[in-house]
Amino acid sequence: MPATDSPSPPVTSSKPPPEATEVECECCGLTEECTPEYIERIRQRYLRKWICGLCGEAVKYEIVKSKRLISTEEAMARHVSFCRPPDPTVHLIATVRLILRRSVESLSAVKSMAGNDEGIEAEEMHST
Repeated sequence: MPATDSPSPPVTSSKPPPEATEVECECCGLTEECTPEYIERIRQRYLRKWICGLCGEAVKYEIVKSKRLISTEEAMARHVSFCRPPDPTVHLIATVRLILRRSVESLSAVKSMAGNDEGIEAEEMHST
């Protein structure tokens, strides 16, 4: 009976895995452990600045949501101004105001839709 081929042993690399380095996001201040190669790739992508994955997604979103074509640099500036406002109190107040405005607009839309439904029902009752 012929011998079956045994699986070959796993190939081991001769160089050790790169050590992780702690790096701080230049937008939000979050720290992460990353390899030097990864840090370098991110810095190449974002104007020699290291930014975390969440801020990277936010910068991409800034580019996409803009009504005109903007550069990575401008998108980063917009995001940084959001992450690190000059006066945190003013930023907090502006954010609360925005939330309240959206809530009021949402309630107005719901009331308006409810009013339209009642008007339609009343018209249907009168037409029969």
